[in-house]
Amino acid sequence: MKSIRFRFLIAAVALLLGTALAQSADDAPPPPEHHHGYAMHHRPMMEFFGDYLNLTEGQRTQMKTILHQDFASMQPLMQQEHQIHQQMRQYEEGTFDEAKVRALAGQEATSKVELTVQHARIRNQMFQVLTPDQQAKLKEFEANRDARMQKHMQTDAAPPAPEP
Repeated sequence: MKSIRFRFLIAAVALLLGTALAQSADDAPPPPEHHHGYAMHHRPMMEFFGDYLNLTEGQRTQMKTILHQDFASMQPLMQQEHQIHQQMRQYEEGTFDEAKVRALAGQEATSKVELTVQHARIRNQMFQVLTPDQQAKLKEFEANRDARMQKHMQTDAAPPAPEP
């Protein structure tokens, strides 16, 4: 459950941030090549949140600044996770060494904790840029999304009804 909420939190942050970036893309330097596909794929959702919350140009600029500042601190963590995944692959595809896999899993857990803290910090900074009305509208949107997700999860988890 926490994993799903975390993913939605990250998606919401990405949407908000992407909106800010998408609107000021003419002024911004091109994004790193490995993130280009992600931004292009999520641009419609990011634009939706910018429009849905009626962000001002000032808010978009502030959010863009937050993203650029925090990207520098997150990039080493993302690279570390990528390296861990590459190292882990050798034990998945080759000879299994439980001690080494456990050590890598511990490193991965530490990295995930740091990324989670960074994502929460970014989300908080961006949330503070919103007006009280925008904050309320975002909270309502997230509550409705969470309720739909909970209903969906309960429907998927329910055992099939017996046939008469």
